[in-house]
Amino acid sequence: MLEAYCWPPSVAPGEPVGVHVSTDVPAFDVRVERQGAGVEVLWHARARRGTVHPVPANASARGCGWPPALEVPVGRDWTSGYHAVRVSAGTEEAEAFFVVRPADPGPILLVLSTTTWQAYNDWGGPSLYTGGTRVSFERPLAQGFLRKPEPARRKMQPEPDREARWYYAWAEQLGLSPWSGSAGWSTWEGPFVRWAETAGYRIDVAVSEDLERRPEILDGPRLLLLVGHDEYWSWGMRDAVDAFVARGGNVAIFSGNTCCWQIRFDADHRGMTCFKYRAGEDPVLGTGDERFLTGLWSDRRIGRPETSTIGLTFTRGGYSRYGLGVPRASGAYTVWRPEHWLFEGTGLRYGDALGLADAIVAYEVDGCELALDDEGLPVPTHADGAPAALRVLATAPAQLWSREEQPSRYADEPGELEHAAEAVFGPSWPDHVGRLRHNHAVLGVVEEPGRGTIVNVGVTDWTYGLVGRDPAVERITRNVLDRLSR
Repeated sequence: MLEAYCWPPSVAPGEPVGVHVSTDVPAFDVRVERQGAGVEVLWHARARRGTVHPVPANASARGCGWPPALEVPVGRDWTSGYHAVRVSAGTEEAEAFFVVRPADPGPILLVLSTTTWQAYNDWGGPSLYTGGTRVSFERPLAQGFLRKPEPARRKMQPEPDREARWYYAWAEQLGLSPWSGSAGWSTWEGPFVRWAETAGYRIDVAVSEDLERRPEILDGPRLLLLVGHDEYWSWGMRDAVDAFVARGGNVAIFSGNTCCWQIRFDADHRGMTCFKYRAGEDPVLGTGDERFLTGLWSDRRIGRPETSTIGLTFTRGGYSRYGLGVPRASGAYTVWRPEHWLFEGTGLRYGDALGLADAIVAYEVDGCELALDDEGLPVPTHADGAPAALRVLATAPAQLWSREEQPSRYADEPGELEHAAEAVFGPSWPDHVGRLRHNHAVLGVVEEPGRGTIVNVGVTDWTYGLVGRDPAVERITRNVLDRLSR
């Protein structure tokens, strides 16, 4: 047995990091490596004495509380980035992580979606997907979140099916958490950083909590970068990003299902609460703090749809090539406005398929309510709070699951479609289900004079177009990074 986690998860250069280890082996080694374009080993400790610490019954909600086995002396000259902590004893190995924030910020800051990692983390008890309403950050991440064997599989299904059973069987065979395909460094952010740094970009790194605890991290960079699956946001996180854009900062969202659920951090940011589909049980309901309700950000009771921050919403998107969410979709975007600067140098024309080879429109996607203008091109209706300046550049069909389409998952409760309709429209939701039934993934841009630009690709799997070296996906990504980081 060998388990480990780090605390704190985010440090400045020169600040130490505790490594908390529980093991029944007499001694273990620790190696710290920064992972980017390559792997750089920065520190090594050998033959530290092993101790077994009990796992509390409520570890997933309240943390482990293990004492630190050792401290990593982070150097003042360490480069900002994701740092893997490999703890090994014989053939056993555990992995933890921390990030080093930039001392001298560069133009691009990637904020890792660590709140989403922890929402899916099923180590030590229920996650937010298996009955929990609170999760602790002071515990190990289950196998597969930080590292997967290559080639790793995707949550996108190879053939239409009611569930991605093939993925779960693969994960179980390798001893990985079945939830690790939905979040974690190894799924999207790690491959993106590897591509970006190999391409010559400097990528500074922080974690989700830093946006609320240290909003000043956005004082230096020109571009905030979000990648993969950044699903869980607090009120304070949104405040920080909104203020950044208001003063001219740019945001590039290479992510899907972004800012879907509101969370509340603990006062000390050691855990978070989210009632999700059970928002009616949240004690803030009916109080003066009802705006902090931990349900869908699009919930009418919160009054702050995520569209006002990121332009798009999961309630008008949903799934593609996953379950019965458009199961036979091509996986590509249809390009509508190829003259936009985003497509410069791609050679794409009206109606072309973007991302077809690597099926970048897959798993979870964001969109907006659409109509057609006088030229037959899709435009936002803005009924969902989408900004007036949002331009729709490309779309693809998407769908929220209804209860009937996923009976084994929802049993006697509403499906995603019904739940979203109730949250958005209230008691009259049955009359409005049709407005959310036929949705779209949207690649959109918000450009307003005097404010920063927001580019939102609207899909979780954009990174796979970079991994597959799709020329158009690579060029679009370069266009965004080059233009918005200046």
